[in-house]
Amino acid sequence: MTILLIEDEPLIARQLQKLVHQLEPGAVLEGPLTSVQSICDYFSALRANGRPFPNLVISDIQLSDGVSFEAFRQINLNVPIIFTTAYDEYAIRAFKLNSLDYLLKPIDPEDLKTALAKYHRWALNGTTGLDEQFRHFLNQISEHTPTLQFKRRFTGHHLRQIISVPQEQVAYFLRNELIYLHTTDGRKLVTDYKTLDELEELIDPACFFRANRQCIVYLDAVSGYRPYDISKLQVILKSPNDSLEILVSKEKASAFRHWLEG
Repeated sequence: MTILLIEDEPLIARQLQKLVHQLEPGAVLEGPLTSVQSICDYFSALRANGRPFPNLVISDIQLSDGVSFEAFRQINLNVPIIFTTAYDEYAIRAFKLNSLDYLLKPIDPEDLKTALAKYHRWALNGTTGLDEQFRHFLNQISEHTPTLQFKRRFTGHHLRQIISVPQEQVAYFLRNELIYLHTTDGRKLVTDYKTLDELEELIDPACFFRANRQCIVYLDAVSGYRPYDISKLQVILKSPNDSLEILVSKEKASAFRHWLEG
């Protein structure tokens, strides 16, 4: 049995690999793939080399360059899929339209165990393909649902737990050897991003601003700014308990003011 994993967040991908290994020790795991393009490339290579498709796909919906539905529509995939997502609206629609199952993040091991058991029952009955209703859904969602280009939810870890944080609860990201996510309620989580440059490619520039080399701030966490020295600006955060000094350089000051004003 071959299982393909599709997940663009490294921390979650490693946890998922570990869980699947525990629950399906005899399975061969491939991936994780991290983008719509990598999915298309993967299946194109399988077809070109005459290799069989995986028996099962476990796929995130929101990826770094869009939604996985688009890739499945392009490649005409006929493989059972367990979707994972932090977005209820996608999850519910996918489930109602006959995906094998869906799991909301953070993934519960018992939920994954149940989903894999459902796959084995399905495979035993010989019904391992996606039906025409789901194919129609893939076409419809590509035509009528805007592709989500930016990450809206982030993960970090604390005390061996993976914490899922919607962007509305992000105060800022800070580089201090590691990349930390600071939340509006005062939590400090370690992320798996290697650089702020990597993170900056994934986030919505209307919501986030790269204040300097060490910090990216979230719009709703900022209450304003004040002059600092001759040409710099100092960001004022809404949290009165946050003592971090966030400075915006002279070169970025004008762009910051425009961003804050919308």
